[in-house]
Amino acid sequence: MTLQKYSQAIKFNRNIIIAGAVAFFTGASVSQLYSGYDKNEFANSAVTLASEYSVYIPVFAFLFYMDNRQKYRDPATGKKNQALIKSDIKKLFATFSVSEVIFSVAKMASQSQLLKVESLEVYMAAMLSSIIAWTVFLIAVNLMAKIVKLFKHESENK
Repeated sequence: MTLQKYSQAIKFNRNIIIAGAVAFFTGASVSQLYSGYDKNEFANSAVTLASEYSVYIPVFAFLFYMDNRQKYRDPATGKKNQALIKSDIKKLFATFSVSEVIFSVAKMASQSQLLKVESLEVYMAAMLSSIIAWTVFLIAVNLMAKIVKLFKHESENK
């Protein structure tokens, strides 16, 4: 088995991790800043989650586009393969829909609980909850990508 067989999955996960790292530090900073305005753990968790998504989604979309822009063009004609684009968008939507719900629940639940720990700084609670949620998310997103066959197309004979 070669790495070439898994190159799309590796790039996909790399993009998730890069976007996630940016969102991770954004979330920790926002959580710490928000705690100065409001002590409500649930509100802090919700604001942190929203800030993470506002960074994660555009960063991931940009990286995914950069890695795949040639994949959707016919090398002979240079035209876009609309059917392949549509198929992959449906697969990405299915993959992320389930995985993001799992991530959101894990993030909100763990952060709101960790914020109740007196000895834990607010930014640390946000970071720990992100690590917990990302662990669960990475398992879910890769399982969903496999289920919807995100990295395999009908044109491939593998």
